[in-house]
Amino acid sequence: MSIAVAMARHIFGLKSGVSGNICYHDEQTIVYPAGANCILYNIDQKSQKFITGTPGTEGMTALTVSPNRRYVAIAEKGEKPIITIYDLHSLRKRKVLSSADVKANEYVSLAFSPDSKYLVAQGGKPDYTLLYWTWEKNKVMAVQKTSNPNTNAPVYQVSFNPQDNTQLCVVGNGIFKHFRYHEGSLKPFLNFQKMEAHNYLCHAWVSDERVIVGTDTGHLFLFEQGEAKNEFNLGLQHKDDKKTGDEEGDIQTIIPQVTAIVSYSKGFACACGPGTVHLFEKTDDKDFFKKTREIKIPPDSNSADPANAQRQTITCLTVSPSEETLVASTDHSQLYYITLPSADLGKSEGDQIHFETLAQSFHNGQILGLDVCIRKPLIATCSSDKSVRIWNYETCNLELYREFPEEAQSIALHPSGLYILCAFSNGGHLFAAVTSNIIQIYSTTTFENIANLKGHNGRVKSIVWFADDNGKTTFAVGSDKTLKEITLTESNVLRQIDSQETVLSSIAMSHSGRMLFAGTVKGTLWSLKFPLNTPGEWTEHQGHGTAITKMKITYDDQYLITVAEDASIVLWKIQDKDGRGLKRDKDFGWAEEILITKSDLEEKNTMMSDLKTRVEELKSENEYQLRLKDMSYNDKIKELTEKFIQEMEALKTKNQVLKTEKDKEEAKHEEEMQEVMDKHIKELQDLESANNQKLMLEYEKFQEMQSKMMKMQEEYEIKLAEKEESKMKDMERQTEYYETKLKEKIQQLEQLNDESREQNKEYEETKKQIEEDADREILDIKNNYEIQLRREREENLKLKGETGIMKKKFLSQQREIDDHKEEIKKYQQDVAKLNTEKEKMKKDIQGLRKEIVERDDTIQDKEKRIYDLKKKNQELEKFKFVLDYKIKELKKQIEPRENDIKAQKDTIQSMESELDRFSKQNTQLELSIKELTQKLKATDKEMHLEREKVHDIKAKLKQFKTDLHNCVGYIQDPKMLKETIKALYAKHVRDDIGESANVDADIQKEYSRQREHLERSVASLRKKLSKDSEIHRADNVRIMQENVSLIKEINDLRRELKIARTQIHDLEAAMGLHSKKNKQEGATIAMFTTKGPSALVQTDLEEKEKIIEMQKLEMGRLRQQMQELELGMGSRPPSGQKLQPIESTA
Repeated sequence: MSIAVAMARHIFGLKSGVSGNICYHDEQTIVYPAGANCILYNIDQKSQKFITGTPGTEGMTALTVSPNRRYVAIAEKGEKPIITIYDLHSLRKRKVLSSADVKANEYVSLAFSPDSKYLVAQGGKPDYTLLYWTWEKNKVMAVQKTSNPNTNAPVYQVSFNPQDNTQLCVVGNGIFKHFRYHEGSLKPFLNFQKMEAHNYLCHAWVSDERVIVGTDTGHLFLFEQGEAKNEFNLGLQHKDDKKTGDEEGDIQTIIPQVTAIVSYSKGFACACGPGTVHLFEKTDDKDFFKKTREIKIPPDSNSADPANAQRQTITCLTVSPSEETLVASTDHSQLYYITLPSADLGKSEGDQIHFETLAQSFHNGQILGLDVCIRKPLIATCSSDKSVRIWNYETCNLELYREFPEEAQSIALHPSGLYILCAFSNGGHLFAAVTSNIIQIYSTTTFENIANLKGHNGRVKSIVWFADDNGKTTFAVGSDKTLKEITLTESNVLRQIDSQETVLSSIAMSHSGRMLFAGTVKGTLWSLKFPLNTPGEWTEHQGHGTAITKMKITYDDQYLITVAEDASIVLWKIQDKDGRGLKRDKDFGWAEEILITKSDLEEKNTMMSDLKTRVEELKSENEYQLRLKDMSYNDKIKELTEKFIQEMEALKTKNQVLKTEKDKEEAKHEEEMQEVMDKHIKELQDLESANNQKLMLEYEKFQEMQSKMMKMQEEYEIKLAEKEESKMKDMERQTEYYETKLKEKIQQLEQLNDESREQNKEYEETKKQIEEDADREILDIKNNYEIQLRREREENLKLKGETGIMKKKFLSQQREIDDHKEEIKKYQQDVAKLNTEKEKMKKDIQGLRKEIVERDDTIQDKEKRIYDLKKKNQELEKFKFVLDYKIKELKKQIEPRENDIKAQKDTIQSMESELDRFSKQNTQLELSIKELTQKLKATDKEMHLEREKVHDIKAKLKQFKTDLHNCVGYIQDPKMLKETIKALYAKHVRDDIGESANVDADIQKEYSRQREHLERSVASLRKKLSKDSEIHRADNVRIMQENVSLIKEINDLRRELKIARTQIHDLEAAMGLHSKKNKQEGATIAMFTTKGPSALVQTDLEEKEKIIEMQKLEMGRLRQQMQELELGMGSRPPSGQKLQPIESTA
């Protein structure tokens, strides 16, 4: 007893009623919905990945991919609509967004912000609410109703400005609005000029200021900052085209609608009219757009009415990231594409450009019939769209399809796969018939009623036979929400399983008899535990969006095919719980036979005979041409050999001449070298003698200068010592004087500080008493609120515990789902690899066969050549002996040149490798620069946003501080304080708080008594404060003025002291009085004095003496100022005049 495992392998179909139902993930992958899944389809590899829908929802309504191609947002319909965001790389769920602000059961449109951090969702009827999310935090930033309240007109599409996260555009019936997010709300802006109201169906941003909008009358409007800049009437063009194409004049008055617009760098593309896309490109002035091309859906040759395909309405357009491919989806669930460069090339040509079918053609109506072939991997389906299609479930391709004037009701495939039986509405025969809740079994030969199977309370929807030897057991499902196992002989119900609230619509059983599957009205697949047990066990798989109508299992029990009312076909890979699938017999391969007419066979045979004769003719021609070429090559070889012999002899003579010339040149060079060497020896001897004399003279001069320098150094040291003693004495006097002055000022400051401390203590004591009384009141109120908080926290803890249990259950289920998904991915990858390897091997085999045929021909040709060449070799061997001797002599001359060439080649190779390395480094650096610039742009945007947030918070804080400051002004008046606090609470606290509990009568009495006591104490304290404040104000003003003047003087004196010390230090350094640097200073002075008593040194000394005299005069002036200040301190307050700093010119 086990439950079989089913994994979706491939889905055929497209869900057409979804907003934005086609998007690009990357250059090779498109994203579109099918059934209850979102599919990632790789166009090159023709492989699919699946994102399953959320269980319990009613299907997808909107889809969008983020600008960074990392995430996809899927909106699903339900009692409470939800938006699920998935990671496109890992296919894992990132966030589930839902909001109580939306009354609708679906979202009409979705859009990501340019930086992919925000998501905007437009709700459906009745309220048409717009939500602005920060989806990573699952937080609704703003809510806005976009429809007109009077008309409640529908809204169709919403989008972000491609350069601004805060600007949105919304279009609908008579609605074209721009919103900007500011301070937690979406505010309308841009006053649009008054114009006639239109039913706007779609729009697209062509720049950060321009929007192109389409209407239901075929008009395109170009708006720039609320002003209509340009208008295109595609409806008139469409009518003109129809008039020219219709000769009789019977024109259907169908007004084309602009149903989809997509913009790209060169311009934009819009869908207007049946099966038509118009391309617009920017003009030279870049202000307007010009229509350049029309692209149409091609007629369908497989249809009874080929023009029916051209009547499709294009509902969505998308452009690939490289802007090379345009993909369109239609209301008939079809996908088309065109490469834009090919459309541009077709501008000059007069032919009409057509789309091409992407992947394969799908059903666009309810699938009525399904069958599987035994000998071939084929599936046959028929649909209400009047088409019959043959699918290959191994290659996942559409093999054949045909549309008929009427719809087929059922279909059956012959086991050979060569014939199909279709039943139309006016024919067909069944061996088992169902009437309401009774299953009647008939004989196919005698047409007698063998048995009537009863047991269902509701209508029977599907029946299937058990694949055992006797064929006496059948399973049936009906609208009574039960699954029954019935015996044919006794017409008894063996087992009955209640499917709870879900209605089962179809059933299928494996040929091995180990797996049983059932389809539901909700579109889910049940894998039932088999054999059946009375309670019933099953696992549910999400596949379709609507009811499953038919189910079939392939003959080898490898795949299960399900079809549904939404025209989707899901191919499931099935196996039992132990991982066992029925292994196909290796000897029993798929049938390769095909049916072909006799006329086609005869044509092919004649073609083969003609081609064979042509091949023989070509062989004879080639042989003749080869012989001619051999003859010509022989003649050329003889000519070349003669030329080479002549050149060899000429080279020998040249070599002999060169040798003689070389000997002569060597003798000349030896004689010249001897003469040059003699000259150099004489010159060296002369130079040595001259240099020795110069050195002796220089040494004598150096000794004289050194003795003079020593004398000068002793004189300057004596002078510097005398000046240093005089300076030290002056410094000691000044420091003593200023230190006494500082001590006096510090004592005055300490006295004033003590007085101010005592006054502050008295003020703080009064303040503490008032604060303590206020704190008591606050504590009483706080205790009451804390009791309420405890109760609410206890309730919250209970709820958190329940939610924790639910989360654990959800996580365990999610892990199981992830494990299954990983297994599915592995199997899909293995299958894709095997298919690619298979195709490669086939191509290799074909190529190798061709090569074998070609090589056989070449081998024959080469054998002939070998025979001829052997003869030539015999003749050439005679010349070999003669040539070998000549070659040996030439090699001796060539070897040194070859060595040089090798060395140069090595250097060239090394240089080339270095060039390659530098080019790689340059490319890497360019890439890194691009990445850094992109990061800089992103960080700049984030900084801008953060600065705006900080600015808003600072403004709020300033408002709150001002309000608080006003409240503190009424701290002595409790009534006013209470009122201001209430006003402050109402202004800044927006959340509603529950009403407080009724206060007991005793507490109210105590409160009133305390209030009366406080009012009395406050009145008495006010009187005391008024008196004390008047006394203290005068004292404080006087003390503050004195303190300020004293502090200023002290600071000025300290600055002047520092300046004087630094100047003295600089003077000492300049004169070289520091003990550590005396030697170095002496050396520098000695260097100056070695040249004699120069005028520069004397002028420097005179300048320094003048500076010292100036400093002494400045010191005297400062002392006089200090005395004047001391005299003025007793009679008037200090003036605060700053002393002039001691200037130094050193």
